[in-house]
Amino acid sequence: MFEQTDRVWMQGIEAYDVHLALDGRVMEVLSEHLCQGWLEGYLLTGRHGLFSCYEAFIHIVDSMFNQHAKWLKVTRQLEWRQPISSLNYLLTSHVWRQDHNGFSHQDPGFVDLVANKKADIVRIYLPPDANTLLWVGDHCLRTYDRINVIVAGKQPESQYLSVDEAAAHCEAGIGIWEWASFEDDTIAPDVVMACAGDVPTMETLAAVMILHEAIPSLKIRTVNVVDLLALQDPEQHPHGLDHDKFDRIFTPDKPVIFAYHGYPYLIHRLTYRRTNHDNIHVRGFIEEGTTTTPFDMTVINELDRYHLALEAIGRIKGLAEQVPGLVEQLRSKLDKHRAYVRKHGEDMPEIRGWRWKAAATRKRNENHAHH
Repeated sequence: MFEQTDRVWMQGIEAYDVHLALDGRVMEVLSEHLCQGWLEGYLLTGRHGLFSCYEAFIHIVDSMFNQHAKWLKVTRQLEWRQPISSLNYLLTSHVWRQDHNGFSHQDPGFVDLVANKKADIVRIYLPPDANTLLWVGDHCLRTYDRINVIVAGKQPESQYLSVDEAAAHCEAGIGIWEWASFEDDTIAPDVVMACAGDVPTMETLAAVMILHEAIPSLKIRTVNVVDLLALQDPEQHPHGLDHDKFDRIFTPDKPVIFAYHGYPYLIHRLTYRRTNHDNIHVRGFIEEGTTTTPFDMTVINELDRYHLALEAIGRIKGLAEQVPGLVEQLRSKLDKHRAYVRKHGEDMPEIRGWRWKAAATRKRNENHAHH
């Protein structure tokens, strides 16, 4: 951004200042109300903008969001009112990467407020990597008369999808990640590992790796959700998947272990009109937070790879009795983690250095192509 413009600065500019100018186009101040007001006024001039904020403190403008959403709903019915560019929020210091600031900075509840508004006004996107974020950002900046909320961390993360794959995935909103699934195309999987959000996606993929390596015969389907409101009934939201497609992806009766970025109850609310939503078991932020390591944040909220794997094992009928050693091993990993972070103040090397094993993916894709 700073290769194109500077941060606007109304005071004196010294020789040691970097990217400050009287006419810069990056507006920054620690006042969420002012940022929201700036953007609303700027959009009314016919231009486009983006409001980036800490996820926990976007709540400060809840009432301003409410008023803008209601204003958009009413003005759509006025023929003389021209469309305006959408109000775009980027929540990029989110709950799972506020481990250093602590409990006061850990709250993913803004999307719960947004999801209550009229379906054709609001959109919520949880891109899992940089390429999906690029597609979502481009899409949101091209829309009009909406409020778009994008939640994406700013820490280094794995890249899962190519640009073309990301575009196809985002356009669908929800999709099966075949490269991260281990199932037989002719029969239903034993379990569906679903995720929405960048950190939940990473933890889900790590759980899938654990399960596949320990129980190669287990049929696992991995599903990623980037357009959160696509989970809704199509009668509730224009992006909602029809029931047949929803059941084809999530299955009507197999356990779905859903790792979600925010408060888990929202997923239950979005899917309550689905005829077979009782098989969806959601893990998310359960209001447990402190100043700790990034991975420990997921552990204390039971959203980590070990808890997700244990949940999957427990939900597949009879599996826990077949693999008691694995259950014990996963619980031991959690004990080891707790001891390590308290002694060293950082996550275990196997956590910090985790990457999806591309070799397993390539081998599977080659076999699939051969068949």
